[in-house]
Amino acid sequence: MIKYIVKRVLYLIPVLVGVALIVFTLLYITPGDPARMMLGERASEDALRQFRAEQGLDKPFFIQFGNFLFKAVTKGDVGRSYITKRPVTEEIIEAFPQTLKLAGFSMIIALCVGIPFGIISAIKQYSIFDTTVIVIAMIGISMPAFWLGLLLILLFSVELGWLPSSGFDSLSAMILPSVTLSTGSIAMLTRMTRSCMLEVVRQDYIRTARTKGQKERVVIIRHALSNALIPVITVSGLQFGYLLGGAMLTETIFAVPGVGRLMVNAIMMRDFPMVQGGVLFVALAFSVVNLLVDLLYGYVDPRIKVQYK
Repeated sequence: MIKYIVKRVLYLIPVLVGVALIVFTLLYITPGDPARMMLGERASEDALRQFRAEQGLDKPFFIQFGNFLFKAVTKGDVGRSYITKRPVTEEIIEAFPQTLKLAGFSMIIALCVGIPFGIISAIKQYSIFDTTVIVIAMIGISMPAFWLGLLLILLFSVELGWLPSSGFDSLSAMILPSVTLSTGSIAMLTRMTRSCMLEVVRQDYIRTARTKGQKERVVIIRHALSNALIPVITVSGLQFGYLLGGAMLTETIFAVPGVGRLMVNAIMMRDFPMVQGGVLFVALAFSVVNLLVDLLYGYVDPRIKVQYK
């Protein structure tokens, strides 16, 4: 088990290096001069040259990338923000708890709604409930988060006045952003749970359990659901990683001071170190979530645990 964990952790290194190279390359070829953006259009050439020299922007591409990678690996330093002049790592660490809270609440909502709906839909296949759930799931997957967020603000904040339209400092303020962000995950988990349950309930051991007189609730929960959880856990882990990295629009709409909003502002202001640091942080969080999901397999399915040993 320890050898497997070490192997997966080592796999993170080329992934993060590849992400860093792609992001660094895209930002390097992006039109626009960071020095001009920071100092203004009326800045003198001497001031522009001094800024580029201080930030290392006057060096060739591979030297810039090498310096960035070396500092990131040895010191955990991904640069300083052009706007605030603070270390990027500090600003991301300050903003990440809000993003984690938003993603966590959204994932809890998705699990509590998506999995039960998928189970009931599979048990009552082709019923009115099943058809309704499938239609709602299709709408949830295809509905853009920013559009849904604006509709929820108009309904519950502007028209009804029940919930605040911005902020994330109270339970009432968490409801609209969490519901907006969790809608796509609810639809995905519902469809995946339904599909896996339909495949499992047709197996011979389910018929055997029913023939032996097991209660239907025991058959569904203990025998069917436990064997259908592996794909559901996979999708749940991927969705949680997506929520961590895909909360940009939701955080921007609801003014949540998280990593997503930080990156959106950095992109608009050409704050390249902040963008690079934010993308690397999201990639790292996504990779760690996938690692935890792989480890969780061994505790859900004993056959996988035996393979680890």
